[in-house]
Amino acid sequence: MFYYVSGELAYLESGFAVIDAGGVGYRLTISLLTYESLGARRGEQVRLYTYLSVREDGVELFGFGSEEELRAFKLLTGVSGVGPKAAMSLLSVLPSDRLLYAICTEDVKALAKAPGIGGKTAARIVLELKDKLSKDVFRESGMTAAAPDGSLAPQKHAQSGKISEATDALSALGYDRREILSALRGIDVEGLSLEAIITAALKKFMKG
Repeated sequence: MFYYVSGELAYLESGFAVIDAGGVGYRLTISLLTYESLGARRGEQVRLYTYLSVREDGVELFGFGSEEELRAFKLLTGVSGVGPKAAMSLLSVLPSDRLLYAICTEDVKALAKAPGIGGKTAARIVLELKDKLSKDVFRESGMTAAAPDGSLAPQKHAQSGKISEATDALSALGYDRREILSALRGIDVEGLSLEAIITAALKKFMKG
């Protein structure tokens, strides 16, 4: 129903924000990371991407500082046994890019650091999402591969396809395409699987 709410940040507290949009105050449940990003913006115009949760015990509007965080939330709530509160708990300790990195590398311990997320739930998230990511996030774009000199040059179809999918997956997390191509240089695209390519690129981003 709502894609985003834009207006004056009227009130902010750890866990939720109120946005005055056209004289109506919308209360949105937010992650700790979104809360920190809004910390100094009270009284300013802001935009939060939204997800409306309708359950038997009530209706709740969730707000996210970026579309990437919203996508990650939807991905998490698609896991059996992971509800909105558990997803927000995870997003409060892991930004969307680090969340994907943890899933791709099967870092159960990193996921289990979120309050309310035990080892079994973390393992289930990895089990259900590692394969799902390749279906929901990776998309063919027909891009060409980066040549050793940094220019874009035609490559074998399989290699180009993997670069295209890896580029689109990382772009969905908010990374700039120029930065992505730079990170992909030096990675054995032909010899590695798609997941391994993305993991290697994310490691470079984490170091940077």
